[in-house]
Amino acid sequence: MAAASKPIRIGIVGHGNLGRGVEAAMAHNPDLRVSGIYTRRDPASVTPLVAGTPVHRMADLAGHTGQVDVLILCGGSKDDLPAQSPELAARFCIVDSFDTHARIPEHFAAVDAAARAGRTTALISAGWDPGLFSINRVYAEALLPDGETYTFWGKGVSQGHSDALRRVPGVAGAVQYTVPVEAAMQQVRSGTRPSLSTRQKHTRECYVVLKDGADPDAVRQAIVSMPHYFDEYDTTVHFVSAELLAREHGRIPHGGFVIRSGNTTPAHKHVIEYRLQLDSNPEFTSSVLVAYARAVHRLHQQGRFGALTVFDVAPGLLSPKSAEELRRGDL
Repeated sequence: MAAASKPIRIGIVGHGNLGRGVEAAMAHNPDLRVSGIYTRRDPASVTPLVAGTPVHRMADLAGHTGQVDVLILCGGSKDDLPAQSPELAARFCIVDSFDTHARIPEHFAAVDAAARAGRTTALISAGWDPGLFSINRVYAEALLPDGETYTFWGKGVSQGHSDALRRVPGVAGAVQYTVPVEAAMQQVRSGTRPSLSTRQKHTRECYVVLKDGADPDAVRQAIVSMPHYFDEYDTTVHFVSAELLAREHGRIPHGGFVIRSGNTTPAHKHVIEYRLQLDSNPEFTSSVLVAYARAVHRLHQQGRFGALTVFDVAPGLLSPKSAEELRRGDL
């Protein structure tokens, strides 16, 4: 698996926080290069991180099939990716960060059908959860089959949940924090294997700027009852000014824990813990997407078509190093 003789051409679809993060990550991966940015905005309004990077309208993608090796899709999971991923996987190799856990099977099926028909390779739900946390859950459960797995997120800003808030009628701007319940985490770390509901493990804090004339009670009810996002949690909605939101909630930290407690014999219990502490959720997620774009290109060259998840990708395919280099220096 030697390094490519010429850079892998990456197209960036969308140029919000995630798209800009992909640009930043690309600077650390010399075997990849940005072939273009694709946006629904006026291309003249987009300023790339690297001067001279081509910026195109989304409509231009149809004519660029020979100019891109892998597209990294940087839209939201609520409305963008369910439509974009299958549509683009019919013509391009793609990586997306679809993170609505309950809908991953149907998203996979739609993307898989399109990618198989187009003989492309499409990896969905890359990032850190789903993504890296998913892998660690599988590892931990395979190693300690007699046990329980717990996942805690935060405290941090969820991009997907914040995006969902901003789609609510009457909302002009919003940020959502996922907050783990400390007492629940301490129970899990003790190895006692508590039975915890979704509501017992996390709370959600929403900071919302209302549009002029919006009904705060209607907005609050739309948020706390939203399926797959807020309905299963104790959710607090704070209405704030645009100035306060920008001043106090402009950063995007996140992180979390995967904890598995289990026994190999009745006398011996073990706790496996994997932690991420992130200054910038989108920049870290983008770095994961970029590494998986490399893997997708390699798998496509090997003739692997259809949809994939992180479970289907060998770790060595993520690395810019060859298999020989990895065996020599990283085992």
